This record gives sequence, structure tokens and C-alpha cells, in this order.
Amino acid sequence: MRRADTPRPPRGAPRPDRPKKRDVSGWVILDKGVGMTSTHAVAVVKRAFNAKKAGHAGTLDPLASGILPIALGEATKTVPFVMDGRKAYRFTVAWGVETDTDDAEGRPVATSEARPAREAVEAALPAFVGAIEQVPPRYSAIKIQGERAYDLARDGEVVELAARPVQIDRLAVAEHHGDHTVIEAECGKGTYVRALARDLGRMLGCYGHVSALRRTRVGPFSEAEACDVAALEAGGPDGNGAHLRPVETALDAIASVAVSRDMALRLMRGQPVILRGRDAPVEGKIFATCGGILVAVGDVERGELVPHRVFHLGGTSAGRMA
Repeated sequence: MRRADTPRPPRGAPRPDRPKKRDVSGWVILDKGVGMTSTHAVAVVKRAFNAKKAGHAGTLDPLASGILPIALGEATKTVPFVMDGRKAYRFTVAWGVETDTDDAEGRPVATSEARPAREAVEAALPAFVGAIEQVPPRYSAIKIQGERAYDLARDGEVVELAARPVQIDRLAVAEHHGDHTVIEAECGKGTYVRALARDLGRMLGCYGHVSALRRTRVGPFSEAEACDVAALEAGGPDGNGAHLRPVETALDAIASVAVSRDMALRLMRGQPVILRGRDAPVEGKIFATCGGILVAVGDVERGELVPHRVFHLGGTSAGRMA
């Protein structure tokens, strides 16, 4: 309890028992455990680095585990590049029951005594590979007239979602055990694995839902470079630098160009610069660096780089933490 004669700190001043937030920029590849929400995961990572700003690149349901890329500081400006990247999953379909959520948390809405053979599952998978139309689960974050579909569904309203185009590059049976099948998938943005399990069960005439789900890759980030919550909490703000990836790691899929200091200053003011030289790109999206530090991301139009995102990393990026 504060003594009566102890002066009250000014309004808005940081509390003396709370360390000052730091300007930390980079990517943390979290291996999220089952039961944790993506929002909670971001809060845990933000606290582990004592960072000012954080956000994630693609929600992972509480029942799912695996790769959840979390951006700190200036890395939040590159989140769209990661979210647009390819994703890989390993999931289990439990046969015989379809649920209203298309996963194990939901209420059964259809059942069957039939169980598919491995050969039947493998024969059905090609129908879901390529550019397909997919109806998202009723319990999803898609908005309907400003309301989340899962909020409407929980309120008892009938939710009708239109089919959307998605890209699925690969599906393969990893294991088959009669009443459930483990499947590996590689797909693009907006694909719902739960909807895939639902539609596969309907095609096979036995119904199905996702009983376990793990995301193994998001864009350039994989399990090999991931860390868990326990490792971050053990390291503390001063010991977690090894878990921080450079901001530009998220831009792995686009080209880069080195620019002079004068050009970098122009880009950081939002002004375009002309790229000269035989190897300079003439069209397309690229990112610019100066002295090995990320400066901007933009589009090259007729030899001119027009910046769309500028970065102020200085000494705060991965490997140069304050």
C-alpha cells in the first residue's frame, strides 16, 4: 500500500516496478502449444522481449499447435508478406462424425458407421488439389455484414457462407488407422483444413472432422527454427536474442537491391529513386537495403523504385538489439 506521504507519480509516467518497453524488431517463430490462443501467444512473446509492439502472421486455433510467426516492432510492417505465403499442415481426420465446427470442439450434426480404407482416402484426395472452391466453416472469423461468422453461429443464427477460391498444392496420407487418418497438406492463403476434412468425409460417405492439427510451415518459417514458450520465459528479455530473426526474413520470396545512403534517405522520406546499373530490376516488387539494413519495400516501375513501406531499424533489428 502506498504511504500517505509518498508522492504519487505523474499521470502517464511508467511505474517504477515495470521495466521500460524496448524498441525490438524482428521475427519470433513460436511453436504454439495446444490450448493457447494466438492473442495470448503474442502477449507472451511481447512480454518475453519487453517489446513495445507485436503482432502475429495468421491465427492458429487454440486446439491447433505449431508454427505461429510473431512480428516485433518494425517487422509488423512485413506481416502481409508472411500471411500471403504458402502454409503446411499435418492433421488428423476422425471418421464417422461431422460436427458443427468441423473440429473436435463442436456438436455432432451427422454420423456414420462407415469407415474408409486407406486406398479410398488416397483416391479422393486429388479432387481437392489445385485451384478449388471451398465453403469455409460456419465457425470462422469471416465477416458477414460486419459480424464474425462464429459470433453469429454461437448466437444460434443460420450462417450461410459462399464458396471461395483457394489453392491446395499437395495432399498426402501420412498414416491410416481405420477410424482416423493423418494427412499432410500444403496450401495457400485462406484455406481451411477443417473444411477440407468435412468435405472429404462427405465425399467418402462416412463424415469426418479434424481431431488434431499442427501447422509445420508458414511462408519462409518452419519447425526447424521455432522455439516454445518455455524457452522464451527461461531466456528473459536480455537472453532471447538468439530466437529473433531479422525483419527481412519475411521478404525471402522477393528480390532485393542495395542502395546508397542518399537513396536510402530519399526512400525513407517516401520518395522514389531511380535504380541504375546493368543488374538493376526494371519491374516488380523488391526490398532495398543500405549497409545491410532494410530500408524499404516497394515496386519497381520503369526502373524507378516507389516505396510502399519504409523501415526505421537503426540499431534495433535482430542481432543489433538495444
